[in-house]
Amino acid sequence: MPADEFEEILALAAERGARRALADVGLEGEDAAVDIRDLRTLLAALRIARRTVWQTTVHVVTTGLLIALIAGIAVRLRFFG
Repeated sequence: MPADEFEEILALAAERGARRALADVGLEGEDAAVDIRDLRTLLAALRIARRTVWQTTVHVVTTGLLIALIAGIAVRLRFFG
């Protein structure tokens, strides 16, 4: 079998396999590209939300520790000052 013919058959099989895989997960038809784009947008938003939650948690904990430190200093100065 010539290499060109083999590559053509291989490409056809890969395309059919990809179409079948997309159909199995419900991403077939003309709206498939839009659906995939929407899924990528949703995943990007989820990553941003997760990062924001961590940043907010660190900010709240840091602020709480600083407030506790300042309150401790104020109490100590009031009793011993």
